[in-house]
Amino acid sequence: MGYKQVIVVRDDLTLSRGKLAVQVAHAAILGCEAADRKVVEEWKQEGQKKIVLKVESIQHLMEIKEKASKQGLPTAIVRDAGLTELPPGTITAVAIGPDDEKKIDKITGNLPLLR
Repeated sequence: MGYKQVIVVRDDLTLSRGKLAVQVAHAAILGCEAADRKVVEEWKQEGQKKIVLKVESIQHLMEIKEKASKQGLPTAIVRDAGLTELPPGTITAVAIGPDDEKKIDKITGNLPLLR
């Protein structure tokens, strides 16, 4: 079985590259904390595959999160602390997984890559 983690970020926020990188890093850690330990260890052995995708709004981000949760996938929401570019509590990203990549692809397979 192949494992991966997907980070979905909001494209409607105008984040600097550094801020975006930090939000993705937060999501990766939070996603690992939400996942099954055995899956995390197997994912690490496979090389820790991660994909960063984008959505156009907070509404779409939360829809993706809910779909993943309903399928039993580990999810985590990133809320910014508000120390630099965003108001406190701004939701910036959602982590899905690490988990079975086929299950994740059913939820996120149609989303565009963040470039």
